[in-house]
Amino acid sequence: MDKQIIMTDQAGPPGGPYSQAVVAGNLVFCAGSTPTRPDGTRVEGGFEAQARATFENLKVVAEAAGTSLDHAVRVGVYLRDFADFDAMNVLFAEYFGSSAPPARTTLEAPLPGFVIEIDAVLLRGE
Repeated sequence: MDKQIIMTDQAGPPGGPYSQAVVAGNLVFCAGSTPTRPDGTRVEGGFEAQARATFENLKVVAEAAGTSLDHAVRVGVYLRDFADFDAMNVLFAEYFGSSAPPARTTLEAPLPGFVIEIDAVLLRGE
């Protein structure tokens, strides 16, 4: 099975030697998105500003892979401070909908210089 590497200059670049996403079959594996602008600079500000930038990056990468967040089957959310859980849930429902949400794991993690990171597995039609 072949894999397709997804890289777009419309989202924040990866923080290391990895792809923004990889398509394998009808699955899209999105690497962790962070609050980073396409030019590589970090979005500053409170939780909502950083979280919205992170969700937007994930959305753009999903679209570059030929799918959308509506087709997410699994999402991982990593929060520096679990006190942001409720605020994250509001944005999560905005970006993923509430009628058929994906499976999700949310963990507190010692993120380096940002407050949230999100990865996802999505379906893509062939």
